[in-house]
Amino acid sequence: MATFQKDRFDSVPDDLLRTGAHRGPAGKGRGWIGFAWAALATGVLVLAGLFGLSVITGKIAIDLPFIPATASATTTPSPTGTPTAAAKIDPAVPITILNGTTTAGLANLVGDNLVKEGWNGASANVGSRANAATRDIAKTIVYYSDPTNEGAARALVLSLKVGEISLSKVYTESPITIVLGSDYKAPTG
Repeated sequence: MATFQKDRFDSVPDDLLRTGAHRGPAGKGRGWIGFAWAALATGVLVLAGLFGLSVITGKIAIDLPFIPATASATTTPSPTGTPTAAAKIDPAVPITILNGTTTAGLANLVGDNLVKEGWNGASANVGSRANAATRDIAKTIVYYSDPTNEGAARALVLSLKVGEISLSKVYTESPITIVLGSDYKAPTG
């Protein structure tokens, strides 16, 4: 067996009873402090993530008291109540009609009905018509990309007798886009 030279650390005085003092018991309540810091960090990370998603997608609206409210550029649905926008409606504004249901020919039927009501922008020569989905979309929404077309969007909801309006940059090819949902019932007769 190997023998080592003795040095000053090998001889410990007998009156020194503090062996392992650095590993003493933790003070009471120290566990709650760690838990509180972890909870705070988790909350900050969750709020930062939600804020980041709201900025990137625009689909989450977060109203925080220290951040000024801004108008969402992507989606701001409005109820189908009475129109509150100015009554300046240009019936020749190009209108895109998208069939969001599995009912064949619904976009053409709605476009023809709107032309009969005086919406010249809904004609196939001015606007466009197409199928938008392979499965039913639940709600009919009239999207408008310019706030000056809000009155026309509200009037279209009244003409369709169903739907909501939404200021959106999703459909930028047309000033007004109607996405027909399964809540739209085609007029009979």
